Amino acid sequence: MKKDVREMLNDFTGGLGVLSETNGESVNAFMNLLGTNYAPGAVDVKTKELISVGIATYSRCEYCIVFHVYKAFEAGATREEIIESAMVSVAFGGGPTMAYSVTLLKDAIDEFENDFK
Repeated sequence: MKKDVREMLNDFTGGLGVLSETNGESVNAFMNLLGTNYAPGAVDVKTKELISVGIATYSRCEYCIVFHVYKAFEAGATREEIIESAMVSVAFGGGPTMAYSVTLLKDAIDEFENDFK
């Protein structure tokens, strides 16, 4: 059954908001960590998002895959760059990583690519 990646993205970001109502300090700490690590520096934001796509695919974190594909497009990555980043992770993760690359990652790319054209 194909997953609704846009719904997954909304569930994740909405869930952060809901959880922050009762656990604001923890959610804010997480968001501050993201803000610090994803700020432009020696490595640009697009490259950081492509690294994140590879890590998310390798670790088979479905919400991470969807979120970082979206953020990679937002940072200016192309379909080809996102797929290549995932394929690097397949070298480490083998079949399970390939399975997520040809399903959920592909669906996220197909869904979000036109949002940034």
